[in-house]
Amino acid sequence: MNDATPAGETPDFDSLTRDIAEVPAVEVITTVAVHLMSSAAVNLGLAEEGEAHKDLDEARKLITALAGLVTASATEISNFHAGPLRDGLKSLQLAFREASVVPDEPGQGPGEKFTGPVYA
Repeated sequence: MNDATPAGETPDFDSLTRDIAEVPAVEVITTVAVHLMSSAAVNLGLAEEGEAHKDLDEARKLITALAGLVTASATEISNFHAGPLRDGLKSLQLAFREASVVPDEPGQGPGEKFTGPVYA
């Protein structure tokens, strides 16, 4: 993809469309999953200056979206790719439970409607 579009010129959308068409689905899915994981971690306060960015409501939404994506795509992207995504998801779900003042009941946490209850 050509990111070097001079100021004032419009990007070549035909070229951009062809570029994304060449990206394998597994790469698109894992990239989106990593972005969701990273954003959820920041919203859980796990980044530098964590408390300044902590927002459990936002983290809940991101973790739930990640759980849906990982669960729905697991059979399509193979266990080689899905396994690490599941591990990351579980870590975020446990971190959410730990960060919550009043933890959700097992099975009621973010994404657990897709993954089932998560235990340490």
